Parts: sequence; C-alpha cells; structure tokens
Amino acid sequence: MGRNLFILAASLTLFALISCAVAYTNVAQQPGSPGDASLWRTMGLVLFLVALIVALAGVLSSLSAQAERRPEEPRRTRRS
Repeated sequence: MGRNLFILAASLTLFALISCAVAYTNVAQQPGSPGDASLWRTMGLVLFLVALIVALAGVLSSLSAQAERRPEEPRRTRRS
C-alpha cells in the first residue's frame, strides 16, 4: 500500500511541476488558452500540497506495516 501511495505522490508532483511550468511560459498568456497564469500556479500549488499529504500517508503506512512485522520476526526465529 505504501509503495502505491509513493507512486501517486510522485505523479502528483510531476503534474504540479508541469502546471507551474505552464504558468511561466507563454502558453498561459495566449488568447484562448485555459485559464490564466495565476490559475496554473494555484493548481500547481494545490497538486503539490496534495502530493505532500499523500507522501505522508505513504510514510505512515510503511511505518505501521513495519511495526506490525517487527513482533512477528522474533517469534518466527524461536519457532525454527
């Protein structure tokens, strides 16, 4: 589960970087383009914040999985 969350966070970060890049190029200022530069910057910031939250969830998921596995390891070695 944690690995999937890290992949999602990386994808969201990539989309956030693309949104910020569009805001600073001439694509956002051309007539007929979707939104203006401030909209692209805001969208990039929101995507980045969501990516940070998802990455935190991935870290917490990995930590809880490791904490669940830790007590099982000594029992397995004693049984063997």
